[in-house]
Amino acid sequence: MTAETYAAAEAELLRLQTAVAAISTNLVDLDDNPARKELDRTRLTGRTAAAWAGASDALTRLWDGYRLLTELIGRARAISGQRRVSDAERAEFIHQVLGESITLSTEVVPLAQRGLLGPGHVTTVCTPAELLSAMERAFTTAVAVATRAGEVWDKMLPAAADAAAALDHVRRLGGDTVALAEADRLLGAFTATLAGDPLGVDERDLQAVRALIERADAERTSATELRAALEQRLADARRLLADLASAAAAAEKAQEAAADRFRARDLFVVGGGDLRPDLAAIEALAAAGHWSLISPRLAEWTRRARQRLAALRESTTHNAGLLAARNELRGRLDAYQAKALSRGLGEHPSLVLLHDAARTVLYTAPCDLTTARAAVNAYQDALTATIARNGR
Repeated sequence: MTAETYAAAEAELLRLQTAVAAISTNLVDLDDNPARKELDRTRLTGRTAAAWAGASDALTRLWDGYRLLTELIGRARAISGQRRVSDAERAEFIHQVLGESITLSTEVVPLAQRGLLGPGHVTTVCTPAELLSAMERAFTTAVAVATRAGEVWDKMLPAAADAAAALDHVRRLGGDTVALAEADRLLGAFTATLAGDPLGVDERDLQAVRALIERADAERTSATELRAALEQRLADARRLLADLASAAAAAEKAQEAAADRFRARDLFVVGGGDLRPDLAAIEALAAAGHWSLISPRLAEWTRRARQRLAALRESTTHNAGLLAARNELRGRLDAYQAKALSRGLGEHPSLVLLHDAARTVLYTAPCDLTTARAAVNAYQDALTATIARNGR
């Protein structure tokens, strides 16, 4: 056993500790993922049921692996943390960190399958590094299924709801009952599959539903009526586009005001492409007289625009709220400092330290509001306690 080997084991232990910290955060985030929760409480069928069964098994292995790594790190740190480590303990430390020190499973060998000299149990072991690699693969499997199912639900549930509303609207207006009945049947089958097997749905089935609804609506509505309705919807879309521009400007202003003052991860930034070219393409169809092609495109554009508008407004409120929260904390800190001065506690050592700590956090960019709020509360609590003691 060389000093280089022991140093390598210490370096590997540090890597494992860092990895376990990241694993803990990522596993909790995965547990909190809305799609994962929905998959757990839904009665799944088809491809999704099979995929989630494998993903659930991977999740179980992940938590078991996290426990095994945490226990191993604890044992290794108990050895390395001693002031004096014997040669035997050094060897055990190296084995724990670099050797096949993790027992994954122990299985009983059926008597009929044993030789006379064969063992009664078979134990599967691996190194911590091998376990970490296996956990990375299991995490990728679980995340892939949850992400894909969530994406399908997020996209298809609103689309199916829009199709159902459109079908009901055309039915009330007296559209072709045969086409609408077929659309209703196809939509019911699509929705049922979507609920329990998002990975098994085919978007083309929903497109067929839309086509039937549009055909029924087109047969019911004259070209003049259709054009008038779509022109009104296009006018609404132009107003919505103007609202988007105003909301984007406000969101940008709020983001710029907060950008250098707070951490990037605390800001709410709205992404996405420019919606103006898509609306221009729809207007080009209108100019060419292709009215029958406009309705589904315009409905999809309007849905996306409304989602973007809501997100931009939420971003403005959130980012402006960061500044308001910071200013409120600064005001509180100043008020309590004034209170301390009025009570003759302006030079109190512990209070001065707490006040300076809070002020540093509040007046240093980027500002961590969570830390700042805790620092102001600590100063407030200490001041209240000091005043109470002096009163007694």
